Amino acid sequence: MKYRLLGRTGLYVSELCLGTMTFGDQGFWKVMGGLGQDAATALVKQAFDAGVNFIDTANVYSLGLSETLTGAAIRSLGLPRDEIVVATKAFGPMSETKINGRGQSRYHLMNELDASLKRLQLDHIDLYQLHGYDPLTPLEEVLSTLNDMVRSGRVRHIGLCNMAAWQIMKGLAISEKNHWARFESVQAYYTVAGRDLEREVVPLMQDQQLGLMVWSPLAGGLLSGKFSADGASPEGARRASFDFPVVDKARAFKVVDAMRPIAERHHATVAQVALAWLLSRPQVSSVIVGAKTPQQLADNLGASGLELTADDLQALEDVSKLPPEYPGWMLAMQGQYRAKPPAKG
Repeated sequence: MKYRLLGRTGLYVSELCLGTMTFGDQGFWKVMGGLGQDAATALVKQAFDAGVNFIDTANVYSLGLSETLTGAAIRSLGLPRDEIVVATKAFGPMSETKINGRGQSRYHLMNELDASLKRLQLDHIDLYQLHGYDPLTPLEEVLSTLNDMVRSGRVRHIGLCNMAAWQIMKGLAISEKNHWARFESVQAYYTVAGRDLEREVVPLMQDQQLGLMVWSPLAGGLLSGKFSADGASPEGARRASFDFPVVDKARAFKVVDAMRPIAERHHATVAQVALAWLLSRPQVSSVIVGAKTPQQLADNLGASGLELTADDLQALEDVSKLPPEYPGWMLAMQGQYRAKPPAKG
């Protein structure tokens, strides 16, 4: 397992992060995995034994049960607190009856931090993330609240998920103006078949030194190589019943076709090639991998040792690169004027 800095925090995290969305069976989230305590504990142990020191969860996963199972696993395995980095999130609805049981008001975030700490059986969260953008709560209130959490010691760093570039930059500017704790990481969807993040968010992250945590690196299983363009899918596959995240499938299957010979040359799986491509991107801090079984987790963990060649990467670049879009193509043309100094006449 390799380790990378998370943005500018100075914190090293494993390049593969254990995602816990498969833990728990409450409501809608049962389709994601429905794992109970024994299975969840076994996966946490397997990941930690393989060198994974980073665990990501969220309050909304199985309405808190995922955090409960994660916390119990950490406690029962006796994992050293100073050897694991725990991330969780807040924003989504935690109750259908409590009118303020959602959003990013100070009221809700403070309540949810207390609840997450209790469920996880921890005295602090290493990375506390906004699980989206709340259009009803001013960012000033949200960031003031997060800053108070950091100053209290109950949160070490803050991050965000699924925001537009302008929203991220606005938040960073507010924090800088007020000398508050600032966003240090972005959690976003990003795959070799879905590179939209590179248009605006990746350049912003690189400029502002934000870390990147990738969710759904296999596009909900579509990049596992087990699906086909004719609609055939493995029995019990999550994407067969929950078609998410949104993917250009025609484009995705072209990418899968390009990954198959690369996988064969490396004696690897297509899924491992998809993960290895992400790990080759300099902007990626950690790739979140979830699993229902030890076999799935072992396959995902195997990507950490897979080094794609320059030819492999070029083949994937050719099939997956984004089509040019304005103002990107104009910015590229303008950059040419400064690429080299003019010749002396």
